[in-house]
Amino acid sequence: MQTVGLIFGGKSGEHDISIASARAIAAGLPDYRVLPFYIDRAGFWHNPRESAAVLYDANFALLSPCDHFYLPPETTEVDIWFPVLHGPNGEDGTVQGLLTLMQKPFVGSGVLASAIGMDKIVMKSVFAKAGIPQVKYLPCTRQQWYRQPALWQDKVELELQYPCFVKPSNMGSSVGISKVRQRGELIAAVELALRHDDRFLIEEGVQGREIECGVLGNDQPMASPVGEITYSSDFYDYDTKYTPGKADLIIPALLPPSVVEIVQELSVKAFQTIGARGLARVDFFYVEAAATVLLNEINTMPGFTQTSMYPKLWEATGLSFPALCQRLLELAQQEYAKMKR
Repeated sequence: MQTVGLIFGGKSGEHDISIASARAIAAGLPDYRVLPFYIDRAGFWHNPRESAAVLYDANFALLSPCDHFYLPPETTEVDIWFPVLHGPNGEDGTVQGLLTLMQKPFVGSGVLASAIGMDKIVMKSVFAKAGIPQVKYLPCTRQQWYRQPALWQDKVELELQYPCFVKPSNMGSSVGISKVRQRGELIAAVELALRHDDRFLIEEGVQGREIECGVLGNDQPMASPVGEITYSSDFYDYDTKYTPGKADLIIPALLPPSVVEIVQELSVKAFQTIGARGLARVDFFYVEAAATVLLNEINTMPGFTQTSMYPKLWEATGLSFPALCQRLLELAQQEYAKMKR
């Protein structure tokens, strides 16, 4: 029986989502010995005994931060790693670099693809170079904004107009994102984004349907059926994403076959453009009036909670949650074997 090192928690705003994803994955690996490794909010690792208390007891008070960094000695027992970390300091190439140095296989993309997928500004630049259609946006830094805030407000009104969205460049799960409807709301939205990152982007507010597609594989990735998210809230914010009943997942999405084909092709192209491996979820806007598909972002470690789209997309093909987890471990082993050669 192989030992899977399940890393979860992490020093990011998506800490709680990572725990929920890890609980589901641990339950989906009955044929493996799962060793959990919890990373607390300060970024310190905990041993499997402490980590199991966080993972398996939903009412357990999260552990106090350690006062030093160390890798628990049980890490040497791990045959293959499953880093179910979302957001900075976990999904951005940092942990992937550590696992690469450990010379053990791990689920998901490597350093470069993870870093590109996490940083929205870099990601959009790479996709633009590849000719992938996207929403219009303006990248900005903390220094640029504070040096000329009025100029940036004018640029938004001239180039994007309202409504628009302000997003930190390095964050996921809609953390730090605001919808801006008028000039007076822009400053508060930027301040919120800058709490999470020194770089942010302002995106055009597109009136489109929210479409998502999963990708699974390494050198020959496959696209899943296409799903759609519907909700009654103002936008797909953190609360709407992770509160059961606040959003509906429609699988398959009711779209023309030609649109489904475009979404699947662009999903695989985005995956291969950044050199992703294992898995990813690619999010789009479908502007029905113009029959246009616009890529929003790629997520190299999508959520695995009960409300998450990625596993549900593959369930629609007959691939069960445990079988999906098994497949991801197989892909990790294949990629590691190729790298060793």
